[in-house]
Order: sequence, then structure tokens, then C-alpha cells
Amino acid sequence: MTESKTSSYGPTLLTFLAGAAVGAVVVALTTPKTGPELRGNLKDLAARAKCKAGALADEAGDTWDDLKGRTTLAANDLKRGVADAASDLRG
Repeated sequence: MTESKTSSYGPTLLTFLAGAAVGAVVVALTTPKTGPELRGNLKDLAARAKCKAGALADEAGDTWDDLKGRTTLAANDLKRGVADAASDLRG
């Protein structure tokens, strides 16, 4: 018996993004800056992260819609193929 192996990039991507965020915060906190400069940098960093997360969410939604459409088309093709095969067997 063989086991099918599925790969999921979701947890890997999430781990990478979390590591990048932690690294960015560490760099921001260890760089010698004044309080207002540091707060401004952190605000900019948070705004960029929010923008990037929104873009990734939009892209994921588009990919999901595309996958859903392709799956529907494939299912319809399969139904037609089964119906044709059944018709051929009857005839």
C-alpha cells in the first residue's frame, strides 16, 4: 500500500513571514535611534506589513476563485465524459 504525500506551503510561508517580522522588530529595536524616530519606524513597518498582508489576502482570494472555477469546469467535463461513456455502453 502506498501513502500519498501532500505538501503544504501554508505553514512554511507563515513561519517565514513570522520570522521576518520578528527579525524586523529586533533590528528596529536594536538600532540606536531616538524614541520618536523608533516609533515612526515601527508605525511605517506596521503599515507596510498591513498593506502586504492585504495584498497577500487578495492574491489568495483570486487564486481560490480561479481554483474553484477550474474545479467546476473539470467536474462538468467529467460528468459529460461519464454520460457519454454510459450512452456508448447502452448503445
